[in-house]
Amino acid sequence: MPTAASGTASLVQSVDWIALAPPVLTAVVALVVLVADLFLPVARKPLLGWLATGGLALAGLSLLPLLGGDRRTFCVGGGDVCSYVADPFALAIQFLVLAGALLTALLSIDTVKDGGLPAGEYWFLLLSSASGAALLPASRDLATLVLALEVASLPAFALVGLRRGDRLSSEAALKFFLSSVAATAVMLLGVSFLYAATGSLHLTRVAHGLAHLADPRLATLASAGVALTLVGFAFKTAAAPFHFWVPDTYVGAPLPIAAYLSVIGKAVGFSGLILVTVKGFPSYAHVWGPVLAVLAALTMTVGNVAALRQDPGRTHSAVRLLAWSSVGQAGYLLVPIAAAAYADAPGRAIGSTVAYALMYAAVNLGAFAVAALVARTSPANRLTDYRGLATRRPLVALALGFFLLCLAGLPPGVIGLFAKVTVFAAAVDAGLGWLAVVMAVNVVIALYYYLRWTAALFHAAPQDAAASVDVTAGGAAAVRPVAARIPVPLAVALTLATVLGVALSGAPQLVLRFAAGTLL
Repeated sequence: MPTAASGTASLVQSVDWIALAPPVLTAVVALVVLVADLFLPVARKPLLGWLATGGLALAGLSLLPLLGGDRRTFCVGGGDVCSYVADPFALAIQFLVLAGALLTALLSIDTVKDGGLPAGEYWFLLLSSASGAALLPASRDLATLVLALEVASLPAFALVGLRRGDRLSSEAALKFFLSSVAATAVMLLGVSFLYAATGSLHLTRVAHGLAHLADPRLATLASAGVALTLVGFAFKTAAAPFHFWVPDTYVGAPLPIAAYLSVIGKAVGFSGLILVTVKGFPSYAHVWGPVLAVLAALTMTVGNVAALRQDPGRTHSAVRLLAWSSVGQAGYLLVPIAAAAYADAPGRAIGSTVAYALMYAAVNLGAFAVAALVARTSPANRLTDYRGLATRRPLVALALGFFLLCLAGLPPGVIGLFAKVTVFAAAVDAGLGWLAVVMAVNVVIALYYYLRWTAALFHAAPQDAAASVDVTAGGAAAVRPVAARIPVPLAVALTLATVLGVALSGAPQLVLRFAAGTLL
């Protein structure tokens, strides 16, 4: 905290390292991994994966001393205006980011080894991206927000294109890079306009400045800044029509990175969008509220209709279906943010977004864990490869069916149902009845393709190379599916996601109460 001398604020800062521990620990472990990679022989490189996983677990544990408090650092003006605030909202998103990164790390251990990916670079980039993602929800000025956003995004470009010599991976990385750079350029232009209009980068001062603009020319500049900043975050959240990079990027990336982008990438974009709208632009709620409502309706419709075209009876990619599904889910996540513009207590609507994001993170990472398992025997990861999964791996098929039902919002995926109800209620309470109707229609559309995929798990599988032949006593040949052993890290990730999904479905009030405490 700053100290005061002779009535003026000191430039000497007292850094609260406990508040900064989650992103700082993640960054420190990234540097340790990078240095260790220089000295470890090739045969010992797998240790880097376990070191990264342990570092993420340690960073997650560093959230415990921060619970129930509101710690601030890098403050000015007597401590009222701060650049870093570890409040309940920040802690909830940091928990989502670090837990999601931990599951991604477990999914990655065997992918890095079997895929021949450079271990040192992979783990350094993953941890670097996670540190930026953990920093962003606690950022309370536009400079730190943009910096955290880029720290989270830049390593992700390299991770997507890390499969050297793979054309799809290179194309995915290029498309992801170009779209993100365009978004950042637009966002920086908007931030510069806001700074010119308000004279500050801190969100609370920006909010005060926007509410008291006397010069019409500055008001025009500020309106342009708000619009450009929203467009930049629309790219980051994969909101339609800025979603075009998602399907090809997910298909071309290493599968754990696709899972990472689908969860942590969204957490970064949505937490930043929440901060700039609710904390920075409350006086422009009449502008960003309707815009986000239209974007929500368009995004969920585009995502679900495109996912509907992915047919389990044909050679369509399971990862591409999950990619379009994630676009549709992004539309649902936008609904409470739009509703916050119309609500007397916007924090309650934001809590609905946090609750939905926590549910989505657990079950979507679980679905990607099953996809990673199927990819070990069927690298193309087509939807047809999932036919008969219940015969080959009954427990895995049940887990995937459960995850898909959660995403659809059907029992026994109770947590998915409750999360959708809270989002639906946020729209209704805000008077956005038309948006609630659009959401209800999209939920019905999504039911079809989720249930169609779930049903395919229990259909008879075509005979292929994955089956072995037993000869019965009578000399008749019988086909018996052969299931390879599940690697331990992948099994742990799948088990954790399943246990978390089942526990939350059994007690959905846990995540709902937790999210209700994340008021900004």
